[in-house]
Amino acid sequence: MKRTQRAVGAVVGAAVGDALGGPFEFGPEGAFSARFPVPGVGGEMCGGGGWDPGEATDDTQMAVLVAESLLERGGLDLPDVFARFQRWAAAEPKDIGLQTEDVLTNGMPWDLAAAVHFQVNRRAAGNGSLMRASTSAVYFAAAGHEATMDAARRIAALTHGDRAAWEGTAIFHELIRLALEGTDPLAALPHTLAAVHPDHRARYATVLAPDWHPGQATEFNGAVWPCLGSAVWALRTTNGFEDAIRAAIDLGGDTDTVAAVTGGLAGASYGLDAIPPRWTQPLHVPLPGFGRRVLHLADLLHLAHRLERGS
Repeated sequence: MKRTQRAVGAVVGAAVGDALGGPFEFGPEGAFSARFPVPGVGGEMCGGGGWDPGEATDDTQMAVLVAESLLERGGLDLPDVFARFQRWAAAEPKDIGLQTEDVLTNGMPWDLAAAVHFQVNRRAAGNGSLMRASTSAVYFAAAGHEATMDAARRIAALTHGDRAAWEGTAIFHELIRLALEGTDPLAALPHTLAAVHPDHRARYATVLAPDWHPGQATEFNGAVWPCLGSAVWALRTTNGFEDAIRAAIDLGGDTDTVAAVTGGLAGASYGLDAIPPRWTQPLHVPLPGFGRRVLHLADLLHLAHRLERGS
């Protein structure tokens, strides 16, 4: 499989997982399969919970903002990314994480807002930096192991002051990089974990272990480590893109983000052709704060190709 197919699969797969999972957010376990018991029949892009059928949530909206900054600025311009996030947050998107909203609206400069939030609240390990990382993972993959993990940490730190969020996002970046190379990212997990900050390595080693199950999580999957662990579990225990997404959403809880992270990993592993067209055709990504812009599949494909090229 060509690298481009994997790169496009990562970006589109994350958006598809997000849009499929959004209507089931905070619902019970098994809700997706209860409603759609037979795989492949169709109708899964059902909408609900305030979302139109095929509408991507804040997860993909923020991923697009990161992508467009990287491409327009020719690399990582952290103040520019933060400014785009602020513009988006000020437009009152349908959904925005409480922590992310506070950081983007507390009036602090880009390099202090997340740190100050963490100092005051002492809680900043949500999955809000992980959920938006598919596009940056594709962009930085060609830069190599250390550079892609470093970029992930720096982007995550814009909104999340807890290093746990940085490390989880860095692991995701590296897993995507490996998948784009055609390497099994799960087989390489020991090497990836060795690059995680020592203070957080044991926590991630637990949730990424082959015998871990999301039912063993000690925190809600809105936290970054059980979210990433759940996505890796969904990829490890299934044999294709569709089954991985179904497994992720059926976990319940923060279904849009768990499915978005799963979709990014599964899309990079299986490629674009593995994503059912019935899921990609209705996909659309509104961008509050940026006029009436709405990205559709063709736009996401173009964006992903540019990210893979780095220009």
